[in-house]
Amino acid sequence: MLEYIVPGNMDDRILSRGAAILAQGGLVALPTDTSWSITCSFKSVEGIKKLKSLSGEREERYFTLLCSAISQFGEWCQMDTPRFRLINRLTPGPYVFILKTLRGTEKALGLRRKELGVRIPNHPVALGITQTLGLPLYSITAKRGMITGIPEEPSEEGPDAPLPLILEEELFEEAWELEGIDGLDLILDSGEEQSRIFSTILDISGDEVRVLRQGAGIWMA
Repeated sequence: MLEYIVPGNMDDRILSRGAAILAQGGLVALPTDTSWSITCSFKSVEGIKKLKSLSGEREERYFTLLCSAISQFGEWCQMDTPRFRLINRLTPGPYVFILKTLRGTEKALGLRRKELGVRIPNHPVALGITQTLGLPLYSITAKRGMITGIPEEPSEEGPDAPLPLILEEELFEEAWELEGIDGLDLILDSGEEQSRIFSTILDISGDEVRVLRQGAGIWMA
C-alpha cells in the first residue's frame, strides 16, 4: 500500500499506478505543500462515496478540488480576469479558492452547493499524479481520527457555519502513520517529514475577497 516516490525524480510507473487506482474508484493518500491529503478522482462516483464515508462529512465545503492547472477547474467554475489573475499569482501554493460554479455544474458533478473549493498545491507529487490522471482530485485532509476506522459524525451545523478547526496534533507527519486508515489503496511516500500546517482559504465568489481561514499562505487585502 505504501509506495516510495522521489519528488525530484518521480518514477512514471508509480504515477501511472496511482492514476489507475484513482480511475478505478480507489483512494490515494499524498503529500501537499501543507498537510497530507486523501484523494479520489473527481469523476469517480465510487471514489467520492468512499471519501465521504471515510470523512463522515457530506457537505462539499469540507472537500477541496486539487488541480495541476487553472484550466482543470475552469470548465466548472465562474472565472473572470481579476479572479484568474489572483489565482495565477498565488499558485501553485498553499491556498484554497472558493468559487461559484457554472450553471449545470452541480447536476453534472452531483454537488449540492453552488460553490467549489479549488487548489493548485506546490508539491511535485500532488501535481504529478493529477497531471497523469488528467483530471482534478477530490480531497480531504488526513486526520488521526480516521485511524480508528469509525467515521466521524457529520456536522449538524448549518451550511453557512464556519468550518471547525482541525487541531495541529490531528495531522500526520510520516507516511507510515497513515497505514492505519481503513480504505486507503495507496500511500505515496515522498520520504519527507510532512509539515502539519493548513492552507489559507480565500472566498473569491463575491465582490470582495474574504479570508475564511488564515493558514500558510500570506494574504494582505
